[in-house]
Amino acid sequence: MSAIRFSAMPTADAEHIRAGGVDAYGMPAETMVSDGPGHPCRHCLRNIDAGDEVLVFAYRPFPEPQPYAETGPVFLHKQPCDRYAASEILPPVLETSRDFIVRGYGNTDRIVYGTGAVTLKDDIQAYAAALLDRSDIAYVHVRSARNNCYQCRIDK
Repeated sequence: MSAIRFSAMPTADAEHIRAGGVDAYGMPAETMVSDGPGHPCRHCLRNIDAGDEVLVFAYRPFPEPQPYAETGPVFLHKQPCDRYAASEILPPVLETSRDFIVRGYGNTDRIVYGTGAVTLKDDIQAYAAALLDRSDIAYVHVRSARNNCYQCRIDK
């Protein structure tokens, strides 16, 4: 079984938004104040504490637009935070729910049909590793099981 690593949003993407750059829809991020859990930062992969400012914007975690390049709302600490670095450990944001959608993508950044599954958080690592052992899977996304929001990426 393959060793896996969890990857957060690239720092360049976070810095672009924090500097006033536009999101996947050409809009600036909106600022709000966190009321507590439920605002997972896609850069540090931790929940944003109540009272902290949050940027919310449309994110497309794919290199270019195409029919399978899902775009959706994500949260980011407004103040700089360190990118998640413990790549072999389940990120803190994935401890906040009992299950997530885990889905494989091919080298063309398109969904590999039949790979998407609502997966218990304790089974994410094993399921992702099994997907990444397949020759047709290039990487895996972890998404919210309730709203399909992008959480993080998993690579070999």
